[in-house]
Amino acid sequence: MVSHADRRSLSRVAAVRRFNRFYTKQIGVLQEGLLRSPFSLTDVRVLYEIAHREKPTAGDLCTELGLDAGYLSRVLSGFERRKFVRRTRSAADGRQSFLSLTPNGRRVFQPLEQRSNKQVAGMLRKLSPGSQGQLVGAMHAIENLLENEKAPETYVLRPHQPGDMGWVVHRHGVLYAQEYGYDERFEALVAKIVAEFVQNFDPKRERCWMAESDGEILGTVFLVKKSKRVCKLRLLLVEPTARGMGIGRRLVAECVRFGGQAGYKKMVLWTQSELGAARHLYKEAGFRVVGQQRHNSWGRRGLVAEIWERKL
Repeated sequence: MVSHADRRSLSRVAAVRRFNRFYTKQIGVLQEGLLRSPFSLTDVRVLYEIAHREKPTAGDLCTELGLDAGYLSRVLSGFERRKFVRRTRSAADGRQSFLSLTPNGRRVFQPLEQRSNKQVAGMLRKLSPGSQGQLVGAMHAIENLLENEKAPETYVLRPHQPGDMGWVVHRHGVLYAQEYGYDERFEALVAKIVAEFVQNFDPKRERCWMAESDGEILGTVFLVKKSKRVCKLRLLLVEPTARGMGIGRRLVAECVRFGGQAGYKKMVLWTQSELGAARHLYKEAGFRVVGQQRHNSWGRRGLVAEIWERKL
């Protein structure tokens, strides 16, 4: 008899395999020639790594691509015969050779790069800017979760210090432009919020937390005073490379904990309906939607602003 845990495990395996089949079809890797070329997926990946790395060795490619050394050697030998790749012996270690594309190799690779970019851009164009952001965020989460299983990362939460406010404004501007298509007016809004926080900072009833690992900032959140009884969660952000580590959940939890200790009775926040990952965290932490309003802002039309709240 199959146990419940076994059935759940089999279901998850099937879900991963289903996604793999779906995505390989989306990007066309099952075609005889990738990107309408005579090259296989492995061939194109090898050319890509050589084109985008500075003086890679065959060992570097084996490590990055997870290829058998003998198989890679046959691929490289074929490229050398067709004068796509050259080897340059290392002056420091005669046993080692650096790989680079020849002019002929660059001519062959360039249209492959362009077709790949065009293919992905076409896939993204079918989605709204908000859905594009959700897709990219989900991909970051998959990548980060699998990488973190190999090498768990640690981080600390600390209070803000000089230089952090500039980082907060910059990263909000960059990430929201990349993931949701917001223009520089959103960055200006963040700058205004940050300036008001600094100018009116009440250390007894307000906080900014910065998540940091080995000197690198991974995320942030603010808790600010709205009234004597109400506080507001603002500017939650987690770097794409750090998503999946539980940082967002921890930052929201710190806001709830501190808000209760500071004597507030209610916490509110303002967000957009398309920010799926953040909304999930808020719902998980006990917040609920109490208001919605359509608006056109930051170069986007048809946005839906939401007000969430929870008792403390």
